[in-house]
Amino acid sequence: MFDIKKAMCLYAVTDRAWTGRQTLIEQVEDAIKGGVTCVQLREKDMPDDEFLKEALEIKEICKKYSVPFIINDNVEVAVKSGADGIHVGQSDMQAQNVRELIGDKMILGVSAQTVEQAIEAEKAGADYLGVGAVFHTDTKTDADDVNHDTLREICDAVNIPVVAIGGIKKDNIMELRGTDIDGVALVSAIFAAEDIEKECKELYSLSKAMINRTKTALTIAGSDSSGGAGIQADIKTMTANGVYAMSAITALTSQNTMGVKGIFEVTPEFLKEQLDCVFSDIFPDAVKIGMVASDELIKVIADRLKFYNAKNIIVDPVMVATSGSRLIENDAITTLKNELLPLATLVTPNIPEAEVLSGMKITSKTDMLSVAEKISKEYGCAVLLKGGHSINDANDLLYSDGRYEWFCGKRINNPNTHGTGCTLSSAIASNMAKGFTLEKSVERAKDYISGALSDRMNLGQGSGPLNHAFDIKGEFSKGVN
Repeated sequence: MFDIKKAMCLYAVTDRAWTGRQTLIEQVEDAIKGGVTCVQLREKDMPDDEFLKEALEIKEICKKYSVPFIINDNVEVAVKSGADGIHVGQSDMQAQNVRELIGDKMILGVSAQTVEQAIEAEKAGADYLGVGAVFHTDTKTDADDVNHDTLREICDAVNIPVVAIGGIKKDNIMELRGTDIDGVALVSAIFAAEDIEKECKELYSLSKAMINRTKTALTIAGSDSSGGAGIQADIKTMTANGVYAMSAITALTSQNTMGVKGIFEVTPEFLKEQLDCVFSDIFPDAVKIGMVASDELIKVIADRLKFYNAKNIIVDPVMVATSGSRLIENDAITTLKNELLPLATLVTPNIPEAEVLSGMKITSKTDMLSVAEKISKEYGCAVLLKGGHSINDANDLLYSDGRYEWFCGKRINNPNTHGTGCTLSSAIASNMAKGFTLEKSVERAKDYISGALSDRMNLGQGSGPLNHAFDIKGEFSKGVN
């Protein structure tokens, strides 16, 4: 018997409207080779004898690759062809009657658009639900649109797998993340593709990432050999905040608590390869961008973020290290403004960085408000303008959608602040990956960094790092007795 839940990951529904270059059988085989985990044969207007002949042929292809083969609507063809299952809609036979006809040896799928329909289908013996249309589509004119809140409610209400259908394609699959569905059913996104096998490989990776319950975050930044900032601080922060951390390294730095001694940039081609490897396999729920020194690398990042339709993008515009070392070229600042900030959900500059981005001087809280508003309106992103630098007592200003909110913090008497900017932005990204609002993510991140500073870890001869693991008190953190 098949694992029905796993079979829902990438569910292909056939439509011969796109046959021509290939036969339907060839299309189905290419789709399975690319990663399709279940095939539903749908023929609305074909005579039963032709439908049965086609079903027998496609059944052999599915059997060859151990993929479940489902017949749409026609119980007689499903039984005669020896299909693995049948899928029926709300306007077709009653699910309970279908279950009585096919017994327990065949899979039964039922369409649903409401929580009530979903519950009734499960009671009637359905093994899985097809819910949609979740996006507007011309191919499911018989189904009302189902919003994502209803989709989530349906998943919560039943104990059988749920597959979403309707208008789903590469650029919107990730919008279904968090609904708790078990996969997506696609028609034109598969069968209208020029290279079906290649397309299905990408679709399978995206669907698998979308249904993964483990939240993930990607940091794109430079490496800090002393471990206090950059990639190392980001990964520690993300891990401590409960998400799986991934990285794309923009540069290697030789640095410690006293300063940066050298920077070795990766090539644009290698950065692109890193980003493609991450996004095509484990799609991140949030992206934090830190040190990027050159305009060529910024352009690569912007291009890949747009290509993969990345979400929850936090940009920490790192320009100068805590030690005072400059970390970005002048032309890269222009590219950062033009290419990256318009893609950002949030940008997190400190006072000097905000002055560079806005072209304005900041000497008061009123100035902070004016600068945050200017940056937000100019680049279309929210702004967390970090206080300090003699302006206020560690109070940060969040400006978003024309509204502002102060996040007050008590200045902690700790000279070891290496990596505070990296840590704060990574903590915000982690919380957004977990589904918290922007405001709540900032609040939680502020609490986290306060805890890391209050631990007062003291390493190095200069401005030392934070203790990112301050809250880990379990068995594995203990030393030798």
